[in-house]
Amino acid sequence: MFIVFEIQTNADGSLGTLTTSYADQQAAESAYHQVLASAAVSALPKHACALMTEEGFQLRSECYQHPAPAAE
Repeated sequence: MFIVFEIQTNADGSLGTLTTSYADQQAAESAYHQVLASAAVSALPKHACALMTEEGFQLRSECYQHPAPAAE
């Protein structure tokens, strides 16, 4: 079993998480990359994803950071 763990950080610092499990690694890797494709263009300040085994071993992780534009 493989787990895709998505972490979304909102502008106010609150977190949202989504966890989905997959029976095989290929399906989990596909879902992992789909999350990252969305995270790359996300409006959230931080949008991350991790791919893990059911034992908690982390196979991959990545985080996109989109800082707010500086006030003029």
